Amino acid sequence: MALTDVAVLLVEDDSVFRQLLANFLVQQGAVVFEAADGNEGVSEFQAHTVDIVIADLSMPKLDGLGMLKQIIKINPAVPSIVISGNNVMADVVEALRYGASDYLVKPLADFSIIEQAILQAISPQNTQLEHLDFNDSDAVINSAANMSQDLSYQELTDNFSLLEHNSEAAKSVQQQLFPASNVCYPSAKIHYSLCKNSDVSAYFIDSTMVGDNHLMMYMAHFHPEDNRAAFGCVLLRSFVNQKLKLFRNGLSTTLIEPFNMLSYLNDRMVNSGINLFVDIVYVCIDLSNFRVAIGQAGSGLRCYLRNNNGLAPLAMSESLQLGTVEWNKPSMQFRTLMPEEKICIASNISQHRNKLLNNEFDGLYYDETVPAGGFIELAVN
Repeated sequence: MALTDVAVLLVEDDSVFRQLLANFLVQQGAVVFEAADGNEGVSEFQAHTVDIVIADLSMPKLDGLGMLKQIIKINPAVPSIVISGNNVMADVVEALRYGASDYLVKPLADFSIIEQAILQAISPQNTQLEHLDFNDSDAVINSAANMSQDLSYQELTDNFSLLEHNSEAAKSVQQQLFPASNVCYPSAKIHYSLCKNSDVSAYFIDSTMVGDNHLMMYMAHFHPEDNRAAFGCVLLRSFVNQKLKLFRNGLSTTLIEPFNMLSYLNDRMVNSGINLFVDIVYVCIDLSNFRVAIGQAGSGLRCYLRNNNGLAPLAMSESLQLGTVEWNKPSMQFRTLMPEEKICIASNISQHRNKLLNNEFDGLYYDETVPAGGFIELAVN
């Protein structure tokens, strides 16, 4: 039997579905521990040694995402698969960011799908990039979270071409990568507004907590400005996720070091061979002392300090765009945020800066009358 002696923690509040799935897994040879909500799931995870966790995202008391955040702290090496009953991609993407290996959507027509997902997640080769189907945006999100080994040049170029010529797929993929306009973290808030003039935005923003004390955010501008920018978003997100997983396993601190992170991103972009170039400003703040490290590549974006007097641009020396073979090093600056100060990244367009000063945080939106671009702001609580 394919799952012989595989220890599975199954966390699901629907007792009927849980029993049916548990019976199927046992028939395949697995040892199954069951829990009805996230709190029970954490307790069972602590009580037993398991090979994989399967969890519904929507549960009472403690949901699947909240449970994942707790069990990662206990043992980040155990893979997990999440099940979404409402196909809310924002929740799925967040779960993948917190280390989930795969996700499935209810209703499941065939439980063998779960068996295959388990085998893939626990396989030593589970971190290799699979062939992406860019007509299936869910698969792209999933593969972006799992992309942690060297990328196949042929796979990249094949899928890059597919996305380049499929506007609807590019639009769908990119929209699911963008967060809401306001993102709240334990000690900080992120607000942003990005305008696009076509189906795909050439600009991208991202942010995440790194451990308990650090928060990173970045804004990127892709060149050329076409459908390929959606693939660039997938690449950047996947590269960041790789370093996030390594950080949580205690294997790398690159994610909180803008100099090393931008150097790493440039190497990956160059080695991908896809000829995408990126202006980027990458910021990491230590929330315990408000110390900020800022790295910049390219010249299309600016970093600002914002206070009651307005915006003050930070002086950053010139640096080549990411994706450039001749790239040497990023421009760097370090400083400590003063009370009431905020750190902002914006495209170098006066209309965007004015919208920032007016607190027009609209998330990702379409408007042919406004220049493409925008801004992101980090405010500590």
